[in-house]
Amino acid sequence: MAQSSSVRSSRSRSMSTETFPAIPNLNAVDVGTSALEQENSNMATSTMPSSTLSAPTEADSLPRLRVAYDLDANAAPNPKSAPQLVPSSLSPPPLSPGGSGVRRRSTRANTFRTVADFEDYERRPGWRPGAEPGIDPTMLDGPALHTECDITVVDFSRDHLHTHRLTNYELIQFMKQPQPDWARCRWINVNGLSWDVIQALGDRKNLHRLAIEDIMNIQNRTKVDWYPGHAFVIMTCLKLVLLVDDDSDDEGDTDESGKGIIHGAIKRLKRWTSGNRQTRTATVLESGIKSTGSSTSMEKLASPEPSSLDGLRTLQRYQAPNNTTRTEYMEEHSALADKGLAVSAEQVSMFITSDNTVISFFEQSADNVEEPILARLSSHTTILRSSCDASMLAQAIIDAIIDMAIPVSACYADIVGDLELDVLTHPEVKHTKSLHIIISEINKLVSFVSPIQGIISSLRDHKTKLSQEGVSRELQNPLGGVIISPVTCTYLGDVYDHCVVITESLAQTKETASQIISLIFNTIALQQNDTMKQLTFVTIVFLPLTFITGFFGMNFGTFPEATDKSSNYFWMIAVPVAIGTVALLMREVIYSSFITFFQRRHILGARKRKKRIDTARKRERRHLQFPKKT
Repeated sequence: MAQSSSVRSSRSRSMSTETFPAIPNLNAVDVGTSALEQENSNMATSTMPSSTLSAPTEADSLPRLRVAYDLDANAAPNPKSAPQLVPSSLSPPPLSPGGSGVRRRSTRANTFRTVADFEDYERRPGWRPGAEPGIDPTMLDGPALHTECDITVVDFSRDHLHTHRLTNYELIQFMKQPQPDWARCRWINVNGLSWDVIQALGDRKNLHRLAIEDIMNIQNRTKVDWYPGHAFVIMTCLKLVLLVDDDSDDEGDTDESGKGIIHGAIKRLKRWTSGNRQTRTATVLESGIKSTGSSTSMEKLASPEPSSLDGLRTLQRYQAPNNTTRTEYMEEHSALADKGLAVSAEQVSMFITSDNTVISFFEQSADNVEEPILARLSSHTTILRSSCDASMLAQAIIDAIIDMAIPVSACYADIVGDLELDVLTHPEVKHTKSLHIIISEINKLVSFVSPIQGIISSLRDHKTKLSQEGVSRELQNPLGGVIISPVTCTYLGDVYDHCVVITESLAQTKETASQIISLIFNTIALQQNDTMKQLTFVTIVFLPLTFITGFFGMNFGTFPEATDKSSNYFWMIAVPVAIGTVALLMREVIYSSFITFFQRRHILGARKRKKRIDTARKRERRHLQFPKKT
């Protein structure tokens, strides 16, 4: 019986041994931790009591060992990695998509880092890639942008005209009131950007959220967008400003005497030595009239962050990269700064709604556009007043903005003309610096003015098919959409011509500046060539003399010809040698000079003969027309 039990025990031991086959040693070369663990597991199996192995229930309750390979999808395969014996209860769970114990693959650390702060690259506050486009006018927590705006609301018809001057709060209350029945057209002109004003107008007129975002972002391109119920236009207003000293009036009273001139010079010297720059104000130049309401300080113009609320932005600061050092250098060395002038640039946004309303947003220059248009609306005989057409009013705004850019192009043409005279009389390399800055400014001007032609073409393409009488009936019909009347299309053609004239003038000025730069370098190179030619001629003349001088200066003994201490013998040798050397080395130049001399003599003789013949013919013709009386 004991023998049979021992047999069964040996069989069970053999069965348990067969359950775990021999594991091949894949790490035969490098015996590491895996081999030690395998040896320890074999020793533990051999020292296990026989009663534990003989009992089937206890053997089944033991955790079954498996061969598990540590595989990583991202790691490179290692042929030396040995398998490990792990219990089945500790083995990793199956990789199922719906399972809770999904084992994630280990990933490599990124070799680059994404930029987290986008304010250095995008000036819209809070903007991030993938953000929701547009700004909803109905949201309460809007952008943090507030300023006291100057708002003008003009309601007019053929017989009546009412103008309202409102503040931000007054406009919000005013928009809650219905439009008068007699008002055929309304113009809301906003000078300044403030969220409460934009929100009130956007909510009342149902303006598109993308258009509202473009109003807040002053880095847009010139364009026109068509939305249901309104058209949206963005363009750049360019104007010439005059920089005037703040203390110019005080100095003007004392300039009549010599003491006043000395006093002003001392004040400028003190300001310069103290490091304080001269404060200047910007005054708009339009038809020779100075507008004091648009004055600003040069200290505001030199602010690091250009803002429409801090003052007028110069052309260099408008839509410029965040490189204030370059911007300040370009402004300081601009050719306009020497004449006390500057170019101001700002974004203008305008809506043409289907209910015959125009809403315009300016940053600073609303008064310059508003004044001439109000003068036209005050007269009953003007087309703008009699038509009561919102599209015609939009055409007047665009025309006024384009007209303000005409003095800018004329100013650049005058400055380039003055530089051309300086270069023709006395060219210098420093002129190229001013010309380069002028070319960069003209490129920006062209990029702002030229796209306006596309706006005009787009507005003319949306010309209505109704007649002028039908347009008058459908102007205030919200369901009719934005109407561009035939009269507006006709006058938009005149605005298009002005754009072409300005663009061509700027292109011609730019081409002239480029040619002047080429002329400067060519003239300087020619002068250097002439200088080198003169030095070469002198070198050729004195080369044989130097050789002969060195020859006679050698200690060969006494020269019988030089015993009388006379230099005649030296010159008898030096002069023929020098002449021969010059004739030999400059034979081609001498030959071409002779040829040119005889050719010019022949040409001048032919011109003199032709002139004598023409003079004789004129005398004969005059004699035939007016014969002398005998």
